[in-house]
Amino acid sequence: MGQRERLLEGARVCLIERGFAHTTARDIVAASPGANLASIGYHFGSKDALMNAALIQLIEGWGDRIAEAADGVDVGTPADRLERFLSAILAADADERRVVAASVQAYAQAEFSAEVRDQYRSTYERARVDLTAVVLAVPRDLVTASDAEKVGSVCLALLNGAVLQWLIDPAAKAGFEHLAVTLATLARPAGREGRTG
Repeated sequence: MGQRERLLEGARVCLIERGFAHTTARDIVAASPGANLASIGYHFGSKDALMNAALIQLIEGWGDRIAEAADGVDVGTPADRLERFLSAILAADADERRVVAASVQAYAQAEFSAEVRDQYRSTYERARVDLTAVVLAVPRDLVTASDAEKVGSVCLALLNGAVLQWLIDPAAKAGFEHLAVTLATLARPAGREGRTG
C-alpha cells in the first residue's frame, strides 16, 4: 500500500472514529503508518481535500450497502419489500453503524465541495434505480426514468429519514417495522376511520 492509500485509509478511520470536524492533519498522519504531514499536501493538496476523498469512499460504500440490502427482498407487496429493505439497513452492527454515521457527515460537506456533491448525486441516482427495482420487483435495467424519479425518490427519502432517526435513537427503527400498514393508513381518506390505534 502506497503513502496515498495509507493516508486515505487513515482519513477514513479518523472520519469514523472522530468525525470530520474533529479530525486534524496530525490525527490522519498518526492513523497512517509511514506518512507525514508534508505527504498530505503532496498527494492531496490539503487536509480538507484528503478528508473529502475519504468521504467520497464512504459515500460509495453507503451506495454498496444499499445494493446489498436490496438483495433477497423480492417477495410481497411493494410496501412489504420496502419494509424488509429498511429492516436490513437498520440491522447494521456497531461497526457498520459507525461507517453509516461517518457517511452522513458528508451531507454537510456537500454544501462546500462540488466533488462530494457530485459523488452524492451519482450515488443517489444509482440508489433511486436500485430502490425502485426492489420495491416494484423488476430488473434494474427495466426501471424507467419516471419510476426512478418518483418511486425511487420517495423510497430514498424514507431510507434517509429512517437512517437519521436510527442514528440519533436506535429504538426509532421500531417505527419502520410495520411500514406496509403505515403506508396503507396514509392512503386512507382523512377522518376518524383513517387513524391508527
